[in-house]
Amino acid sequence: MTTDPETVGIILAGGRGERAKPITLESADYIRSKALIPFVGRRLIEWVVEACREQGIRRFYVVTHGLENRNQIKLLLGHGERHGIEIRYSRSRFDRYNVGSAGATLHNLEQWDLQGRALVLPVDSLFDFDLGAMTAAHDRHGALVTVAAVARTAQEIAGKYGVMRTGGPGLVEGFVEKPSAGELGALFPHTAADPATQLPTNAGMYLVDCGRLRLLAREPELFRQAHQRLDWGKDLLPWLVGRGVPVAAHTIGRLGDLGNVPDYLDTVGLVLDGAYEQMNRLMRPPDDPGARRWIHESSLRTKDDVTGTTLAQKIEEGTVVIGAGVRIGQEVEIGPGVRLEHTDIGDGAEVREGATLIGSALGESAVVGPYAEVLDSYVGPMAEIHSERARPVRLERHSAIGDGAVLWPGSRFCSITVYPRLKVPALTGVPAQTELRSADDILRWV
Repeated sequence: MTTDPETVGIILAGGRGERAKPITLESADYIRSKALIPFVGRRLIEWVVEACREQGIRRFYVVTHGLENRNQIKLLLGHGERHGIEIRYSRSRFDRYNVGSAGATLHNLEQWDLQGRALVLPVDSLFDFDLGAMTAAHDRHGALVTVAAVARTAQEIAGKYGVMRTGGPGLVEGFVEKPSAGELGALFPHTAADPATQLPTNAGMYLVDCGRLRLLAREPELFRQAHQRLDWGKDLLPWLVGRGVPVAAHTIGRLGDLGNVPDYLDTVGLVLDGAYEQMNRLMRPPDDPGARRWIHESSLRTKDDVTGTTLAQKIEEGTVVIGAGVRIGQEVEIGPGVRLEHTDIGDGAEVREGATLIGSALGESAVVGPYAEVLDSYVGPMAEIHSERARPVRLERHSAIGDGAVLWPGSRFCSITVYPRLKVPALTGVPAQTELRSADDILRWV
């Protein structure tokens, strides 16, 4: 039985990552675990583990779902030896109980026989938080659960985030699930008078007293819900508050939701700009602190196939322009005339002559052809963007190109998703929000 006072980490990694497609797809029919989303040079779950480890958590319990999901994570992290931690995984026979994030948590608390304190957090978000401050708030309120909260304006909240109603002492009095702008105005009239007023939203991370929660979970009503459908935000927390169980809210620094392409790119940009204090500590210091640029030395030495000069030479000559907020991984080839701003480039990628990447992410071993423009878009690992000076490719407004997809010269994509491995001829005029999932989808626009 776990009785020591340490805080353990429970990582919820069982979701299918539907919103984040194609980032969570290795092929059209094979889902990559959300935990393995590439993010600023590492896999997302590695950053999550390191952020918790930095704050003293040494034992982790990973709730997975399905053989592939479990094996993908286990192959990456093992049992934690490389990170100096201990990791255990939920057993496959408990997959049938994954009927929501809270249901999965409750069943595995019993399986692992946890009695102490646990930090429960999802694997598709990036948090900037102080565990010590959160623990102090938890103890001060005598809370069963302390909810990590992020302050947002009514405009940011409307239709997207759940809101917490809190009392003076910081205890939660109620929850409103993704209210509309009108509902927010009715519930919180002061927001209409001052649109800059911020309200606490649920960040999806919880500090929990496991033993007390396990006792409550034996009540017939909650026991039944845990076998049918039990989500943390929609079900368990309102149930607790409705019965007078102390649930506290503690405001953290920042939350980055990586569950969809726009939010993923926004979070990448904020991390590169230094907005996440914890990531600033976990990442190696930038080579140019003022402009926040990271360029691996192997990439500085890499020559392009047009001029035969290294990236370091081209930067010195001014034939390559690298602006603020740029990270370039290992063995990256950058051609002459390239312009980069607020962009993350994975190991082994190639950016050919005259290409421009702004506000984007380029995966490992991906290729961006000559004179392409990639603006606020995602290009997955091993994708190939064939482009020519006379027929440049342009991607903009959160277009997303899946792993190994190939685009031929001349395409113009605005808010378009291309699934992995597809070969896409030159297309223009495809409506925004279109998803090209198969060859049949492509034929409709040829």
